[in-house]
Amino acid sequence: METLAAFVAYLTDERRMAEKTVEAYQSDLAGFFGFLTQHLGEPPTPQRLDKLRARDVRSFLAHRRRDGLSDASIARLLSSIKALYRWLGRTYDIENAEIAYLQGPKRPQRLPRPVSVEAAKDLIAEAGTDPDSEAWINARDAAVLSLLYGAGLRISEALSLTGADIPLPERLRITGKGGKVRIVPLIPAVREAVDAYAGLCPYNLGRSDALFRGAKGGALNPRLIQGLVQKLRAVLGLPSTATPHALRHAFATHLLAAGADLRAIQTLLGHASLSTTQVYTGVDATRLRDVHSAAHPRA
Repeated sequence: METLAAFVAYLTDERRMAEKTVEAYQSDLAGFFGFLTQHLGEPPTPQRLDKLRARDVRSFLAHRRRDGLSDASIARLLSSIKALYRWLGRTYDIENAEIAYLQGPKRPQRLPRPVSVEAAKDLIAEAGTDPDSEAWINARDAAVLSLLYGAGLRISEALSLTGADIPLPERLRITGKGGKVRIVPLIPAVREAVDAYAGLCPYNLGRSDALFRGAKGGALNPRLIQGLVQKLRAVLGLPSTATPHALRHAFATHLLAAGADLRAIQTLLGHASLSTTQVYTGVDATRLRDVHSAAHPRA
């Protein structure tokens, strides 16, 4: 398993991938290496992997299919194997064309499910007026949701802010997935919401300390924000798809609907590939069809 350990170290140290992404690769390939050890009668070294045939990989995928894996999971396994072989090519000059051209099941494109403009506003407003919470906690919750919708941040990115970020600048430097840095412009409403929270927070917001705090003063747990939105959507009658990440989706979708350039949205979201951002065009097209169907006299 030395080969797998070296590949995981590459993903972590050189590619600087997110911890959960690395864990997914490691889990997929640990199963693959375990299968090959039994299938080949020996642990798979780089040299042995060089001689692997497409039918060997198909045998592994068929084995996992019998375990009940879906098309999406099978496609992810194959993607992990191909990533391994790309690394083998760079590290050991191994080129295995049979593996490179293997085709997995096509995954249907899953469109993001954003909340509406009204729902986004209602979630932020309701978070800031809970009569059962202290004023600073209400302000905190409204500030976090404002960053998700108003700046398109992930929960982890919003909660990574520290006291050094206060008062929030007009352009915020964010380190996202894989250590990728981007500059996010902040509208006044977002800056005002965060500054209002900072002014009410009873804990010292040192430059190196977490900006958003839990009730006892520790760094705010993202599960609390997930639980908050779950409670709010019940109060507001919103569907289960109304999640914290749906606010980030809404940020992108609403910008696109207002005429924003797709490349600009890619930069704001921190997507490495434009194809990742292009899924929002499908969301907007679906919304337009729905509006047309509801409003056209001949619909």
